[in-house]
Amino acid sequence: MAALAGLIFLAPLFVVVACWIKLDSDGPIFFRQQRVGRHGIPFRIFKFRTMAVGTEVKGQITVRNDARVTGAGNFLRRYKIDELPQLINVLSGEMSLVGPRPEVPRYVACYPQDIREIILSVAPGITDWAAIEYKDESKLLSLAGDSEKTYIEIILPRKLEYYVCYVEERSFLMDLRIIVLTLFAIVR
Repeated sequence: MAALAGLIFLAPLFVVVACWIKLDSDGPIFFRQQRVGRHGIPFRIFKFRTMAVGTEVKGQITVRNDARVTGAGNFLRRYKIDELPQLINVLSGEMSLVGPRPEVPRYVACYPQDIREIILSVAPGITDWAAIEYKDESKLLSLAGDSEKTYIEIILPRKLEYYVCYVEERSFLMDLRIIVLTLFAIVR
């Protein structure tokens, strides 16, 4: 219900963003990418496209001031507007508003087996504790010599701790708190 209400309420913003993306660069409005969902079932996540078409082959990690990111994309990423189409995934039952962020198969393969089972036991979410903590992840990665190595060896293990904590302690009140803190982090 919240996802449907959000999509209806945000429809005017979606139209403006869609026009901006089309005027800013060639390609589709949405970016769809395979992610790993609940019980390891793959699904295609919706995001507003923020990079030039075909540049993902140069790597799935993006850093601050990444040349592949479009002008509109920089703004959309900064304010997390690119994530809003994931309400479509929530509406279709592939995601939840709150839960561990869905990863691409390549990085899920890095999860230790016992942790993978815990994390994939719930629907992935648009936001969670790790999304709040690492809201400026691209900046951290831009400071690293090897951004992918830094992500896998430093950031991902910390995110997994947040994911497990969420799964083991989740509640309706926790979800509300995470949503409020996410909105506060974006506005701030």
